[in-house]
Amino acid sequence: MIVDGKQIAARIYREVTDVTAAFTRPPVLVALTCAPNFETEKYLHLKRKKAAEVGVALEVVELPEDSTTEAVIATIQKVAEYADGIVVQLPFPPTIDREIILAAVPSEKDPDGFSYGRVAAAQLPPVVGAIAEIAKDNNISFKDAHVVVMGQGRLVGAPAAEFLRREGAFVTTLTEADKHNLEVLRDADIIVSGIGQPHFVTVDMVKPGVVIFDAGTSEDGGVVVGDVHPDVASIARLYTPVPGGIGPITIALLLRNLVNLVRQ
Repeated sequence: MIVDGKQIAARIYREVTDVTAAFTRPPVLVALTCAPNFETEKYLHLKRKKAAEVGVALEVVELPEDSTTEAVIATIQKVAEYADGIVVQLPFPPTIDREIILAAVPSEKDPDGFSYGRVAAAQLPPVVGAIAEIAKDNNISFKDAHVVVMGQGRLVGAPAAEFLRREGAFVTTLTEADKHNLEVLRDADIIVSGIGQPHFVTVDMVKPGVVIFDAGTSEDGGVVVGDVHPDVASIARLYTPVPGGIGPITIALLLRNLVNLVRQ
């Protein structure tokens, strides 16, 4: 089965709209960016559009390119006085310490779920939340499943592995050094990939009936593609395409996380 992420996202947007309609004021989401590239600008435009549709006020704060880590932290502290949620729209310039600024976002105002795994009440990161939503809709159980997580980045790999272990899965994480461990891939019941390497996983690497959550995106010949070759869909029990799979769900879940934070 090929997952239609837009359909799932549409359902979540409807749910969020119903909740915000009952609020006395629109929730305020602040997105911090610094030296945004074309893709970042495009993504922020989409976030602003979707936020407005569901009754959320999105404010974008663009910091100067020569900003310091301390200046970014000061901005986070300032906007935290009025914002219901704060998003650090990566990437930031390498001169700014990414880990320090992400840690500066208060957990109770963190719809991106960067504090997941460290703070009990933290929201699920949107990519992980998308995996959970897709699994729930398709009766996919993680308990006792052999899951391979490709990559250990803070947006996909690390939080996905944390979530899946909590769900009772047996998780193996493949890093850059050991991603060619094909025997582990062939034995996997479920594969979650976020390595950003075009069509790295091919049909011969996986077993029939595998469940594929492809959260990797990269450019190949001017086209956005995932880590998993589309041909894998022919033997997979479930496959999330790129684009159109996990991606569309993540903004919807970011906004649902914001609503959850307001409720809390």
